[in-house]
Amino acid sequence: MQILRDLPALRAAVDMLKSDGKPVVLVPTMGALHDGHMALVEEGRRHGRHVVVSIFVNPRQFGPNEDLDAYPRREAKDAQMLQAVGVDILWAPSVDGMYPAGYATNIRVSGISDGLDGAARPGHFDGVATVVTKLFNQVRPDVAIFGEKDYQQLAVIRRFVADLDIPVEIIGLPTQRAEDGLALSSRNAYLSDDERKAALALPRALGEAKRQIEKGDPVERALARAIATLAAHGFDPIDYVTLCDAATLEPMIVLDRPARLLGAARLGKTRLIDNIAVDPT
Repeated sequence: MQILRDLPALRAAVDMLKSDGKPVVLVPTMGALHDGHMALVEEGRRHGRHVVVSIFVNPRQFGPNEDLDAYPRREAKDAQMLQAVGVDILWAPSVDGMYPAGYATNIRVSGISDGLDGAARPGHFDGVATVVTKLFNQVRPDVAIFGEKDYQQLAVIRRFVADLDIPVEIIGLPTQRAEDGLALSSRNAYLSDDERKAALALPRALGEAKRQIEKGDPVERALARAIATLAAHGFDPIDYVTLCDAATLEPMIVLDRPARLLGAARLGKTRLIDNIAVDPT
């Protein structure tokens, strides 16, 4: 596996991979890899012969009071994990390399990025859209794999890829979970033992709300119960628990089409997000 930090070297290496005519797959990450990331890499293998993984903790998607400085960084261990599963290239640019002096361009995706995490974390999805567009231009993949845990992020990426005619196929992989149901996340490392147990209230509250909504209970009542459950387990603040159209993320109060139930809340110092599909049939 090549570990590359220089853009000309990356482009030369990707050109070499592409020379055999096989697809190149990109798995963008911020590092601190876990089984969820490795599932993305495994999925990438199913869609292309060559896999490139990027590790870049993107400062532009962190707000001024968020955890940029504390975000876990462990490139050496991550590189060992990626080499063990046969990744071809680890692309690990520096912040100065990604955003050199004089950098002045920002990408904003209107509408689909405005609510939910877009409202709770102003500017977050501008940073996501900007860095992912740069990664696509740098690596020039045929396919890119993202996890559905960050469901709004996935929707934003699909939107700008379509709008900007970027020639890459976007594939979403279902949320990878621990055996007890908690969505895998690098930020889970922040949780104390007691918080880790309390965190299970999030997937369980969403699961119960899903069952209530699918059997015909009023959506607003099911959401209120879920919020009450989270509050009872120490989540504060609760940014949102809401039912949205699965494609547009527009809020729904009646289950009459495929939907997604999404929740985000803070437990201690850790902000957790999760989501689950809700089926009108």
